[in-house]
Amino acid sequence: MDFGLDEQQEMVRDMVRSFAEDRVRPGAAHRDRTGEFPTEIFAEMGELGLLGMMVPEEHGGAGMDLLAYLIAVEELARVDAAVAVGMTVTNSVCCWPIMSFGNDNQKAEFLPQLASGSALGGFMLTEPHAGSDAASLATRYRDDGDGWRLDGSKAWITNGIVGRFFVCLATKDPALGAKGISAFILDAHQDGVVFDSPEEKMGLRSSKTCMVTLDGARVPKGAMLGEEGRGFRIALATLDHSRLGIAAQSVGIATAALEESLRYARDRRQFGKSIIEHQAIAFSLADMDTEIDAARGLLLRAVWASGTPGRHSRESAAAKLFASEMCNRVVSRAIQIHGGYGFSSEYPVERYFRDARVVTIYEGTSEVQRMVIARALADRAKAL
Repeated sequence: MDFGLDEQQEMVRDMVRSFAEDRVRPGAAHRDRTGEFPTEIFAEMGELGLLGMMVPEEHGGAGMDLLAYLIAVEELARVDAAVAVGMTVTNSVCCWPIMSFGNDNQKAEFLPQLASGSALGGFMLTEPHAGSDAASLATRYRDDGDGWRLDGSKAWITNGIVGRFFVCLATKDPALGAKGISAFILDAHQDGVVFDSPEEKMGLRSSKTCMVTLDGARVPKGAMLGEEGRGFRIALATLDHSRLGIAAQSVGIATAALEESLRYARDRRQFGKSIIEHQAIAFSLADMDTEIDAARGLLLRAVWASGTPGRHSRESAAAKLFASEMCNRVVSRAIQIHGGYGFSSEYPVERYFRDARVVTIYEGTSEVQRMVIARALADRAKAL
């Protein structure tokens, strides 16, 4: 198997790495302290094609492949995971479902705005009482003649306040379960869409995450995504795809933690030599490096699988599960290697530790990923 990158993918890696180091890293610690959203950086990412990476050129996107996109996510997460998650949400859970399930008119209307960065995107699935159990939505939609009206509440909406277009899931009747759910492209710049103040979070502090209330928010007839009653399938397919972005984000955070640990272990001296020369530290670094490579390997396997026919829920779940839990193990080791300094906000590993905690939760918790994998194994067992 060839693990090399092609010329275009190498170009993307080098370009995003340079942009991340020059434009994103310098203000990362400040944004973490203040919660300030980096509007200018997102505008620049739009100009660079990073907000519509897989969107076809005919719709204003960069027309890149999945691997190039994930490389960009990793490079951004390596310097600021909060910027990376805002970028992934626009790409993975807004552009991608519109590309995959939208009609020509929807693609022409929404994708150019999202890809250019003139409008950020998001995904309204989770509710105060419907997280892992996504089929139990309470947000309702009703026909008002020439469109639909949405009523309900959504929780933990990334790019809330700063975003404009959101793929929103709602049910015609909760008694119908998954069969009653439809997907809509919601323009949040209207009456009836009310964002609460951003959540005060442990990490990813400059990423805006909000509760939103929908009070008769209008969706025109032409903005239902896919067929009525197919929204739950659209949501599951979108999550299969978007989990790879979270896996790439996890690899990026872990890589940053390893690099900081290598620098610290090289320069910190104890008992007459650099601590990297002490076996306990050296072995810990070796384990960190090996786990990162293993996570990247699972991610590459999932990318390969995505190019073959059928759904690949198991592969994306495995990549997300291992990468996210790996990330938390690696940043914990990084704190330990730094000793007391790792507990101080003076060193970036403290921020990586806080940013890493959520990757095992959003886009499906680790427990949900295990459920997906277990179902695939049950099907496999039947064939034995």
